[in-house]
Amino acid sequence: MMIAADNRPDGRIDPKGVDAGRAMEGFFAIMTLWGASREEARRILGEPAERTFQRWRAGEVAAISRDTLSRVGYVAGIFKGLQIVYGDAAQADDWVRRPNRALGGQTPLERMAAGEIVDLAAVRQYVDALRAPWS
Repeated sequence: MMIAADNRPDGRIDPKGVDAGRAMEGFFAIMTLWGASREEARRILGEPAERTFQRWRAGEVAAISRDTLSRVGYVAGIFKGLQIVYGDAAQADDWVRRPNRALGGQTPLERMAAGEIVDLAAVRQYVDALRAPWS
């Protein structure tokens, strides 16, 4: 997906073609389906300020940083990939809570919540490899 953005002096973006509010709404819906704790969701988003996180959860989203948008994109891609791999939505959602040898015995959710964007990328790459036969 192409994202055009207005760069602002504070480093935040106001994405054009991407509704930041809807993106965050989708993120929190996925976190609910995955059974992620509040703290896990916050770490996956890159540990925004507590007040900012609370506003986002309440649906009050004006603009988000490129980093946050990338994190939400990784989560959406992981979610979509799992829906392709598993025919059953509950099974797909449960996968993130099962220990995985390829992730050093961590659950995918634990790996994603490690806080770094590379952790999200690693889980996304793993899911993309799983779904390769269906692509």
